[in-house]
Amino acid sequence: MQQPDEQRAITTARHVLSGLIRAGIRDLVISPGSRSAPLAYAAAEAEAAGILDIHVRIDERSAAFMALGLSQSTGRPVALAATSGSAIGQMLPAVMEANHTATPLLVLSADRPDELHGTGASQSTRQKNLFGEHVRLAANVAAGADPGDQVQQALAALAGDQHSAAGPVQLNLQFRDPLVPAPQERIIGQAWTAIEPGVWQGSAPAQQLGMPAQDLVPRRTVVIAGHGAGAEAQRFAQELGLPLFAEPSSNARFSANAIGHYRPLIAVGMDHIERVVLFGRPTLSRPVGKLLANPVIDSVIWQPAPVAWYEAGRRRETPVSSWGQLQEFAGTGAENWLASWQQLDAQALQVRQGLKHESAITGVDVAEAIWEHSPEVLLLGSSNIVRDFDLAARPAAKRSMAAYANRGLAGIDGTIATALGLAQGSKQRTLAVMGDITFAHDASSLSWTPGEEQPRVDLVVYNDGGGAIFSTLEHGEVDASGQYANAVERLFATAQQLSLPALAEAYGWQYAKASSKAQLSAVLAAPKPQNLRLIEVLASRSSLRAENLELNQKIGQLSWPRV
Repeated sequence: MQQPDEQRAITTARHVLSGLIRAGIRDLVISPGSRSAPLAYAAAEAEAAGILDIHVRIDERSAAFMALGLSQSTGRPVALAATSGSAIGQMLPAVMEANHTATPLLVLSADRPDELHGTGASQSTRQKNLFGEHVRLAANVAAGADPGDQVQQALAALAGDQHSAAGPVQLNLQFRDPLVPAPQERIIGQAWTAIEPGVWQGSAPAQQLGMPAQDLVPRRTVVIAGHGAGAEAQRFAQELGLPLFAEPSSNARFSANAIGHYRPLIAVGMDHIERVVLFGRPTLSRPVGKLLANPVIDSVIWQPAPVAWYEAGRRRETPVSSWGQLQEFAGTGAENWLASWQQLDAQALQVRQGLKHESAITGVDVAEAIWEHSPEVLLLGSSNIVRDFDLAARPAAKRSMAAYANRGLAGIDGTIATALGLAQGSKQRTLAVMGDITFAHDASSLSWTPGEEQPRVDLVVYNDGGGAIFSTLEHGEVDASGQYANAVERLFATAQQLSLPALAEAYGWQYAKASSKAQLSAVLAAPKPQNLRLIEVLASRSSLRAENLELNQKIGQLSWPRV
């Protein structure tokens, strides 16, 4: 018996996608599969009509992280579709990251109809609520049902409101056979040309009305700009004459008020700090954590709207949603307050530059070379790399790049795929830098779909043969003691011996290498005959722990200046 048209799987898929397109969604990342075929065919029709862009990835985990980068670079939600079963489970890491970074990913999870569940039908599992608390909403569309209400609910949850931050949503679509278009249907000739693509509205920015700085009380306040803080933190510190401690992915480091070596300098200046204003999420630094936890220092967090990364009442800082109240709390910089931190920063730079290194190139060298190169879009891998930039990325007078990092959960997975999404979304050349373990974790994302427009990406891999960050933590002390034999090296550093030139050739990337800062700078400045370029930086981690301890010790011995 033939199904009524409104109950056909492809009709449901068309209604879903048309609703998304009318709301302003432009991109669909999709992986191959049979149960998701209605979405694939409907998307092909929409793309042929010029109102949707399709991005095909054979790996659903890679697809999800690419969608993450696309959404973050465009500021719009991105739809993500895959077939039923374990394919949907592959998306969980990216959905978790999206949850903690308020990134609006819309997972269109194709599913078997209810009558096939519990029967042993292939690729069937209970996936209606697979992502649990990591999505703002999980809605199910039964096979043959009108998806209109669920689509509107999903769009509202993606955007967030005054009570909930934006974030990922799952729309589970149960499709019943047949999963293909009718024999008489064609890719051209459907009703897509009648659909008017919308513009994504999102949430409105907060109003920022404050008071003149001369009316404020002078105080010894510092401004911390964590991940995603943005230009608000930078402007606040500049207007009030306050020192700014800005993580590289805060995008607030483009100011003379930014203190480049703030992380080791906090120990020098802790006793002089009266108040702290926090923007964004602090993710990198234990010294910053100690500063924010100091019971004798008052602190507030700028929170004009709900955030995704912490629950109300779970942090010590008092939330403030009024710009004027934030200014009144911070006050204007006390006499010589900013100048003292700037003087310390200059002394710390001299200390760092005066240290000798066993390796011909260090992570800090890589950070300096890349920051000086000033790529249009920069993605920082987790672990040591992002901390190298936190130390070595010199504050600049004006913004010259957009910096990103997967700091929601600070994982190493999906970094290459995220870079590809950032490049596709921004349409700018993107530089992603990461360690060798981060690279190995996502190496399959190097594969690019033939026939699709290639993004322009430089992928810099700092290859020191393993996970070096553990040597800078407590595990390094355990390793140095020798009490656990080679357990730290084997179980934490996880040394690898990948051949990056072979991988570059296999996936069709141009390959280059560097073993010094000068060589890396030359490679970055060289002409780029291909869109996709893999740059290997050959290094050693044998002396990292000792050099890190020496740097922190020498900077920690600096004296508070008498300006």
